[in-house]
Amino acid sequence: MAAPEVDEKTSDIKFNIRVVHDAFSACLLENDDVAMDDYLLAYKELYNFFQLLGKVFGFVASDVKSKIEILEELRRGQNGEQFSTLKKMIKYESENGLLNKSDYTSGSRTLLRLHRGLDFIKLFLQKVGDLRDEDKTCSVCQEAYNSTLANFHPWIVRKGATVAMYALPTRAGLLQKVCGPDETQHVIDILPKMLQVTGEAYDRTHRCYTENNLHGLP
Repeated sequence: MAAPEVDEKTSDIKFNIRVVHDAFSACLLENDDVAMDDYLLAYKELYNFFQLLGKVFGFVASDVKSKIEILEELRRGQNGEQFSTLKKMIKYESENGLLNKSDYTSGSRTLLRLHRGLDFIKLFLQKVGDLRDEDKTCSVCQEAYNSTLANFHPWIVRKGATVAMYALPTRAGLLQKVCGPDETQHVIDILPKMLQVTGEAYDRTHRCYTENNLHGLP
């Protein structure tokens, strides 16, 4: 499934950090499982975050959108209940030989791509939280990208991404751009809590892929 163009007008887009916090918190189920609908709800809000950053993250935003759509389609499908949680999905696709089936788009493989992106998001936002308002966000974004997503991108994508990041504003400018001037302090206040539950969702997902030896899915 090809990644769609990101064509929404950013003036109509809002980013709500509380939605990310609440959705990732709600996705943490008993037995170390992850609820798919809540996980995807959090990621939809993060997609808005990337869109608001403009062309710098266009390549990430379009990829995120296509992965969300694939997983939502699986949830709506005939076997949708099998995709209601992370563990159910991996078990169903593993037992039915679907993980590497050539004519099937694996939900487990698709979510793994989002999982890798979440590593970048949480590290970038953590570093942004440590900056002063006047500090540029370019260098911390490059550091976060180079230690996470860059490991899975070809050289030409890595080069283009790191160069584009030079256009990122200061921390104050970034927060005002994605959240609006009236919400900046609210975002700063809730960011640590959001990063905590995001980290828990990431760690839980990572463990599940490790236990099932699926980090190497092509």
